[in-house]
Amino acid sequence: MRMEGLRGRTKRFALRIVRLYCDLPKSTEAQVIGKQMLRSGTSVAANFREASRARSDAEFVAKLGIVEQELDETLLWLELLIETEIVEEQRLGDLRTECDELLRIIVTAIKNTKGRR
Repeated sequence: MRMEGLRGRTKRFALRIVRLYCDLPKSTEAQVIGKQMLRSGTSVAANFREASRARSDAEFVAKLGIVEQELDETLLWLELLIETEIVEEQRLGDLRTECDELLRIIVTAIKNTKGRR
């Protein structure tokens, strides 16, 4: 997938995270987990955008490493929303799949870039 496609995809992912946060119950635990998910999930798009403007392969790999961490963290918060029964699993299925797919793409991009050096 090309950079422009991934830029759009990570931005759409961030928007889905924002919408999910807005729909969460107002209970303390939902809001605490939700805010963590909101930070990491929206950070994916911001850090990918930075990576796409990297001046070197090393900088690109470093920025993608941050994207990888934020995606993995977002997966954790989504899992916690399900396991605490704040959100039903089927409601988050597509979002979790997208998060996992993006994570796989980013890991592959990191490995491919490192392999070119």
